Amino acid sequence: MKIEELARIIHEVNRLYCMSHMDMSQLPWSRAPEWQKESMIAGVILHLEDEDITAEKSHESWMARKVNEGWVYGEIKDVEKKTHPDLVPFDQLPEEERFKDTIVKTIMDLFRSQVE
Repeated sequence: MKIEELARIIHEVNRLYCMSHMDMSQLPWSRAPEWQKESMIAGVILHLEDEDITAEKSHESWMARKVNEGWVYGEIKDVEKKTHPDLVPFDQLPEEERFKDTIVKTIMDLFRSQVE
């Protein structure tokens, strides 16, 4: 399995999880913007490089990438304004948002040995 394939799987599971919480903002991988795909691929690489990474450290890495790209905290996610409500420390995230990082780690643990 290639890194991008695993990123697609994680993206789709996350999208379905979001939908189960009435968040319909996530597009299918085939229609997702490149920046979103690149972010997921970066997350997969991070997990491949550190198999002991925690959900909290994964979130910190995601935040660092976002801030580096010019994103700031905002109560509403707005791609054009680059605001995101999850740009807060892991322990300040709502439980359903923390769970997304757990989803990534769990899927990575399941498929790690199959990545080329």
